[in-house]
Amino acid sequence: MVEMTMTTMMDVNGVYMEQEEEWEREGLLDPAWEKQQRKTFTAWCNSHLRKAGTGIDNIEDDFRNGLKLMLLLEVISGETLPKPDRGKMRFHKIANVNKALDFIASKGVKLVSIGAEEIVDGNTKMTLGMIWTIILRFAIQDISVEEMTAKEGLLLWCQRKTAPYKNVNVQNFHLSFKDGLAFCALIHRHRPDLIPNYNQLSKDNPLENLNLAFDVAEKYLDIPRMLDPEDLINTPKPDERAIMTYVSCYYHAFQGAQQAETAANRICKVLKVNQENERLMEEYERLASDLLEWIKRTLPWLESRQTDNSLAGVQKKLDEYRQYRRKHKPPRVEQKAKLETNFNTLQTKLRLSNRPAYMPTEGKMVSDIANAWKGLEGCEKSFEEWLLSEMMRLERLDHLAQKFKHKSDIHQGWTQGKEEMLSSQDFRSCRLPELKALKKKHEAFESDLAAHQDRVEQIAAIAQELNALDYHDTASVNARCQLICDQWDRLGSLTQSRRQALEEAERVLEKIDQLHLEFAKRAAPFNNWLDGAREDLVDMFIVHTMEEIQGLLDAHEQFKATLGEADKEYQSIVGLVQQVESIASQHSIPGGLDNPYTSLTAKDESSPKDITSKWAEVRQLVPQRDGTLQAELRKQQNNELMRRQFAEKANSVGPWIERQMDAVASIAMGMQGSLEDQLVRLKEYEQNVYAYKSHMEELEKLNQGIQESMVFENRYTQYTMETLRVGWEQLLTSINRNINEVENQILTRDSKGITQEQLNEFRSSFNHFDKNRVGHLKPDEYKSCLVSLGYSLGKDKQGDIDFQRIMAIVDPNNSGYVLFDAFLDFMTRESTDSDTAEQVIDSFRILAGDKPYILPDELRRELPPDQAEYCIQRMQPYKGPDGIPDALDYMSFSTALYGESDL
Repeated sequence: MVEMTMTTMMDVNGVYMEQEEEWEREGLLDPAWEKQQRKTFTAWCNSHLRKAGTGIDNIEDDFRNGLKLMLLLEVISGETLPKPDRGKMRFHKIANVNKALDFIASKGVKLVSIGAEEIVDGNTKMTLGMIWTIILRFAIQDISVEEMTAKEGLLLWCQRKTAPYKNVNVQNFHLSFKDGLAFCALIHRHRPDLIPNYNQLSKDNPLENLNLAFDVAEKYLDIPRMLDPEDLINTPKPDERAIMTYVSCYYHAFQGAQQAETAANRICKVLKVNQENERLMEEYERLASDLLEWIKRTLPWLESRQTDNSLAGVQKKLDEYRQYRRKHKPPRVEQKAKLETNFNTLQTKLRLSNRPAYMPTEGKMVSDIANAWKGLEGCEKSFEEWLLSEMMRLERLDHLAQKFKHKSDIHQGWTQGKEEMLSSQDFRSCRLPELKALKKKHEAFESDLAAHQDRVEQIAAIAQELNALDYHDTASVNARCQLICDQWDRLGSLTQSRRQALEEAERVLEKIDQLHLEFAKRAAPFNNWLDGAREDLVDMFIVHTMEEIQGLLDAHEQFKATLGEADKEYQSIVGLVQQVESIASQHSIPGGLDNPYTSLTAKDESSPKDITSKWAEVRQLVPQRDGTLQAELRKQQNNELMRRQFAEKANSVGPWIERQMDAVASIAMGMQGSLEDQLVRLKEYEQNVYAYKSHMEELEKLNQGIQESMVFENRYTQYTMETLRVGWEQLLTSINRNINEVENQILTRDSKGITQEQLNEFRSSFNHFDKNRVGHLKPDEYKSCLVSLGYSLGKDKQGDIDFQRIMAIVDPNNSGYVLFDAFLDFMTRESTDSDTAEQVIDSFRILAGDKPYILPDELRRELPPDQAEYCIQRMQPYKGPDGIPDALDYMSFSTALYGESDL
């Protein structure tokens, strides 16, 4: 058969397809196929040549002189070819064939390896290839279904026409037609009266089916028998070209029905767009309702400031908030981004299909959702700040409560028995030395009492601070503080009364013991110093910085520097006791071993009043205090390390996010390459951002460690975890929004047919007047932009009216600004072809047979089942005087599709 490469390219001027060389070769090497092509092509040529009163018998011989070939081309094209050469010489024949081949080439068909000499010599392969090329160009090329190639379009036409027939499945142009049912179904679909008993046909009788179809087509449709039923049945794989040629005759025979199919296609297209738009609207309403309801449920929890006023309770709330940020909020961030993307896509599709802009139900606008989201983020920030401040407050309250208890325990331990002592009348039965001793002892007590005044004031100050900070157990604190203050007042009164009594008795008793007095005077302050030192050495503290712990270390070193002088004082006091013992022993003074002036001792280590045991305790507490301060120093050093680690990571992540934001904003300006390039770059940025997410997770872990260590400030970085979270979410939102905008611009460009140069010109003008780089234009900026593009807008009242009309188109929601998508749509929509309500009405009128109404059966016959039911459910009953039962009003339905009436 024909070994050749035949390329038929279709461009906007008419060249329509490129055949695959391998398919061509396989189709022409089979002898059975050659036989089928001879019969089919001969019959096809004769169906046209008979219009000129002639025909052919042998396809490779009758075209050799070129005369009938030229005549065939004139008949099928309706044009006149150059005058043929009437000579019988070989060169005359070659000249005629070349005229025919030149005419074929002038129709945009490129013939490779087919020359006039092969045709004149009767080359069967070349002759069949040439006739197939003519059939493609003049019989099949004009077949177009949904912008497919001719072969694909013809196959789709057969599939659609035979779709209602369950025993027919057309998948190709060879095996699918062997049983003859496909041919019968095509005839029955368009002329059911020609094959009324179609349902009785069976796949088991292919010869009967083929003969029936060929006979009916020849008798009633004027389609000659181009195929041999026996050849089709007996050939394993019938010739595809022969069947395509024969089926194309069916297509042209039923060309009148094609107009109805085109009308049905238009309606299907419009209804499909409308159905998709309704689905997007319903999805937007559902997503918006769900997101707003979630925000509504979440806000009361974030706005609540109720706690049990305990550190554990606040820590639990902080853990719940972290769980919310990690698990509950991220899916809602994605839902919000999807909501905005769906809304923008819906509005773009509505503009491109000339539908009115979509207005969500009240309270579910994109701006409403943005405001609700902004309120949620504000509540999150204030809630976290409140939790951290509560942690600091409760920690300090806990520290103050323990300090209050410690000081109160020491004070009440000191005051124990003091009231009984001051109320005692023991001095009335004393001898003079004993009275002198009692007086000196009382003086020493007064010194001790004065020394304890500072501790009482500290206890009162701590209680006042606990009240100011709303400590949960202020009742017990206030009760104990009041008990101490009342006791202190009684001690003052009792001390003054006893002094007056002793001074009254002093006139009688004069002898004093100087050594005991000296011991009392020196031992009392030293004992007070010991008590204060012991108290300071076990005093609890809380620090947050290296400077604070270093201050405590410095103070402790200063204290240790005073231990030398304290040891000298201790030795001096012990020396006084030794002197008393020596004198008492030497002079046998009655009661000389008992110091009448103080209860302090320097020898009885089992007594809490013994300064020797207190001094030993102080010396033991000093190294313990060293260890405590060093442990706290290590803790603060670790906190400092965590601050530096967080700052190092934050100082890297923060600028990275800012650079990505700048880069995305730069791409969004739309002047860097084509839209596809911008989309690729944005998606690359999106991938890079998701790949960078591990750095944010690492920061979250560092931040959790910092908060758990009660570190509330970091001087090494200006970034906080909250600012980084917000920046991260803004970056993701910006990328998603810009990807959506670029995709919509591509959709607008492709559907409207604008060039990249036009798009760049529009973007350049838009960016020029977008001075603040906010992505939209104010009305005055937009007006200047239109003028710069040559749009005529007068400065008179009419010019203002025209501009307001334009604003109503590009800003249907009265947002006060114009987005680039709306600007681009306005600049292109008036110059492009698009579906209108009038076109849809004309299409329905064709399906209805020019009737002002249409019946459900007609819709079900011409439209796919789902779209037919869609129309039937939404069309109003026809109310005209010429209406019949079940008649439907397709005119009001069509106008409703484009927002001109209610659907």
